[in-house]
Amino acid sequence: MANKRAATKEIQHPVAKKLKNDKVASSRSSISKGSRSSISEAGAKDPAPKLKYNTGSGVVLTCGQGDVGQLGLGPDIMEKGTFTPVPNLDNVVEIAVGGMHTVCLTEDGKVYTWGCNDEGALGREAEGDSEFEPQPVNLPKKAVQISAGDSHTVALLEDGSVFAWGSFRDSHGSMGLTGKGIEKTPVQLLGISGIIKICSGADHFAMLTSRGTVLTIGCPEQGQLGRVSQRSASRHARQGMMTCLTPGVVVLKRKRVDDVYAGVYNTFITSTDSSIYGFGLNNYFQLEHSELQEESNDPTNASSTCYFTPHLIRSLSQKKWSALATGQHHSLALNSEGKIYSFGRHDYGRLGLQNVSAPVTEPTLIPSLQDKKIDFVACGNCVSFAIDSEGVLYGWGMGTGYQLGNGKEDDILEPITIPGKQLKNYTVLQVASGGQHSAVLARRKQVNGNTDEKLTSKEEKSVA
Repeated sequence: MANKRAATKEIQHPVAKKLKNDKVASSRSSISKGSRSSISEAGAKDPAPKLKYNTGSGVVLTCGQGDVGQLGLGPDIMEKGTFTPVPNLDNVVEIAVGGMHTVCLTEDGKVYTWGCNDEGALGREAEGDSEFEPQPVNLPKKAVQISAGDSHTVALLEDGSVFAWGSFRDSHGSMGLTGKGIEKTPVQLLGISGIIKICSGADHFAMLTSRGTVLTIGCPEQGQLGRVSQRSASRHARQGMMTCLTPGVVVLKRKRVDDVYAGVYNTFITSTDSSIYGFGLNNYFQLEHSELQEESNDPTNASSTCYFTPHLIRSLSQKKWSALATGQHHSLALNSEGKIYSFGRHDYGRLGLQNVSAPVTEPTLIPSLQDKKIDFVACGNCVSFAIDSEGVLYGWGMGTGYQLGNGKEDDILEPITIPGKQLKNYTVLQVASGGQHSAVLARRKQVNGNTDEKLTSKEEKSVA
């Protein structure tokens, strides 16, 4: 079978030892003395990690491109214009969407994956048509959080340990996940404990400890790790790739971090004093307004478009934000009052600001949603989503490939309510989007005081 991924995509990796019978392995990363004390500071008394979202459980619906099984609707479904229920998946509490695969977490702590497995992103054998349907991943304990990138998947377990599988990429191609290369089954990151949150970009992921520090691992080329200099952000650098493929601490002096958000090529961290820092790609001001980038006018110049260490984002700091989300070149910020602000690249309508004709350098209120109380935001590469307090889903941005789920391929310049025969029967709880497809977690609306999470016979026929 031909490789389904383009060889030109970008990615990166941890270090592992395989056990017999495909049992879970451990990542034997070499951690420098300076990093080891910081990483190992969490102890046995650290609080157990919790679910990332308190939205309750539901079922999964998907839309967009399904040519490699990422919709979970079987081998005969190549695309879906509207959100369609994934059969035989109940009691799901979290969803994550990668570049060409999908992940979900159930109430009982099991992780299910489906989609492209060329570089091990499913964490399991995928023989025959099993890529096209949800199948469980073998983990030693219950998972409480998940995240997914272009070709990797991460699970945070109930004891604060972290397991990952798949591969990272950089501009030269696959980097593998560890020093041994691609990991097709879960490997544990050793020396890591007390983790309370995980999140993934395209080719990196970040971890927040209970002590208020952030660790990163993966591709450093755009500065998204926040701890590798531009000079060292190449696999040909003297220090080599292992600096990037070993979890390392992001240094933020005299600050305690209380949250972290990973974008496609960048990362945001928030501190307990309401300061917000960002690092990574800023070529369209998706982190903040930059006079240096404005003067350069060259979105490919890393010196002027990337932050390789944490940079104070003044336009976001000292304000009350409840969530941040970042796509390929744009960002969304949700404040404590349920209002959404957008900034960054404007084309295809991804900002939801209909009358803009250039990148937006400052967080700008999305006017068409200002009368709604928004509870949840998410970004795909070139699309944006929001869920209001009533469980209504809104979408805007690039329509190509039906990724918005509104049944059309037209670009949407400002938020619209996402329609659909299936979705109207659900209260939407979460939404996630990747490069070519999207997924929602939703609960069937109550009828006579009862909520039925199982598919009706008509819904089953629609995905057959």
